[in-house]
Amino acid sequence: MASDSLKLYTAIYIALLALAASKYVFFNIPFFGYWEAFAATMIAASLKTGLIIGYFQHLRSENRSLTWLMALSLGLVLLLMAAASYSIT
Repeated sequence: MASDSLKLYTAIYIALLALAASKYVFFNIPFFGYWEAFAATMIAASLKTGLIIGYFQHLRSENRSLTWLMALSLGLVLLLMAAASYSIT
């Protein structure tokens, strides 16, 4: 973090604010249907998550093994969620 500049973190913060405000914009644009706005919101949320994990949680500068461990845990959580939703229906 010491090597990263304040300008970088300010730019990332502004990008996060813009992505957060985009949810309102997506659902209020007349030519976007519900599902298009939902898809765009999910893409914006994925981008926000990537920025937060990469810069504010400093995963960008960690060893690749830790990054793969985090990706594996995310995959397993998604697999458990899919299994749970399948067993409910």
